[in-house]
Amino acid sequence: MFDRAQLHPGESLLFHGGSSGIGVTAIQMAKALGSTVYVTAGSDEKCKFCEELGADKAINYKTEDFVAVIKEITNAKGVNVILDMVGGDYTPRNLQCLADDGRLVLINMMEGKDTQIDLSLILRKRLTITGSALRARDVGFKSAIASALQKNIWLLIASGQIKPVINAIFPASKAADAHSLMESSAHIGKIVLTF
Repeated sequence: MFDRAQLHPGESLLFHGGSSGIGVTAIQMAKALGSTVYVTAGSDEKCKFCEELGADKAINYKTEDFVAVIKEITNAKGVNVILDMVGGDYTPRNLQCLADDGRLVLINMMEGKDTQIDLSLILRKRLTITGSALRARDVGFKSAIASALQKNIWLLIASGQIKPVINAIFPASKAADAHSLMESSAHIGKIVLTF
């Protein structure tokens, strides 16, 4: 949100997967640092949880068109930043949701790597599309992120302003059950394995 997308206080963020482990953390971090936060989630229960956690608006992507909702709640301006873990056919829809000079950061491709986009929209709105995957980065890069988190976020965690959201804890011997829960998408927050 902050390194690749350059999210600044006062800007707006749309995050797909608001009730995921990454999503619940993103909501809290962005709100704590002064952003307006919109998320998508797959049930009314998950949307309610996201709003109770601090999201300004949670959109049930199964019953609402997130593009139409974002246009309505932003008075057709759009959002400054979108973090997308979905990919696929969400990509052209995300571009429609971005404000002028908006930034789209792809962090996963759960719905696939292939899509078709309108390049004129990128030119007209001066959009930036980028991606980020932490797994492939070297230790130095990961250390720099850890240092930035310690400097900018750790006090918010220590004060309780940002809290971990743990849905379930499984012993390592029940890892298959943990994977089943994750694949069901019934969870909100993180699933933890203990060893």
